[in-house]
Amino acid sequence: MIIVRGGGDLATGTIYKLHQCGYDVLILETDRPTAIRRKVAFCEAVYDSAAAVEDVVCRRVDTMEQCRAAWKKGEIPLMVDPAGEWIEKWRPDAVIDAILAKKNLGTHRGMAPLTIALGPGFCAGTDVDYVVETKRGHRLGRILEQGCALPNTGIPGVIEGYGAERVIHAPADGRIQVFVQIGDIVEKGQALAKIGEAEVTATLSGVLRGMIRDGFPVLKGLKIADIDPRTEQKKNCDTISDKARCIAGGVLEILVRCNVGRRG
Repeated sequence: MIIVRGGGDLATGTIYKLHQCGYDVLILETDRPTAIRRKVAFCEAVYDSAAAVEDVVCRRVDTMEQCRAAWKKGEIPLMVDPAGEWIEKWRPDAVIDAILAKKNLGTHRGMAPLTIALGPGFCAGTDVDYVVETKRGHRLGRILEQGCALPNTGIPGVIEGYGAERVIHAPADGRIQVFVQIGDIVEKGQALAKIGEAEVTATLSGVLRGMIRDGFPVLKGLKIADIDPRTEQKKNCDTISDKARCIAGGVLEILVRCNVGRRG
């Protein structure tokens, strides 16, 4: 059995891949996940009890019995456990840190026979056994047995000449009121949401790829939306991204290398 810490969109790519390849996966999440690509994030089960991504169902559970029942039905169980307390109870074959917090929030090599982390904040061979690179470019998905992932630059990958403009951050603290839906085509300057008296507008024209949940209490600076300038990508808003699939391939390769068994 494998435990994955985090259930956001990039983590979901890995979780989905492992599930489809025959691994029993348990997700551990915080009680208030902030994923914006919510249509492809299993962490939405925290709020809605269940979440489906590409026809695979993730179900929120509270006990070991419920967890086993989910596996038996071909579903992926999720528990709210930000501190990872269930890791010691379950004694998994592997722990994967897919929180993507850009820093280590407590994952260490003693948690399981095999530990893997995604992205910056971890060094292979010291913090965990392996690190998988998450930065777009030639190194994306590369497996590190020694050394650290590339540091976080704070600037999203460039698409059609747009980088920082693609991501929108909260201009103020408060509860957000959302006016649009993921998958909508938006125009630069269009009102997308409101936080108190502060208006949130589109920074460029394109397809709204991600938006935080309506009514969520946000803090100033929190990432709340993502726009893709390629309007033809509208059809892909509810499917796992190429980036997530590439990272998932790196994780799967590690598990196969290390002979981590699968069900059946």
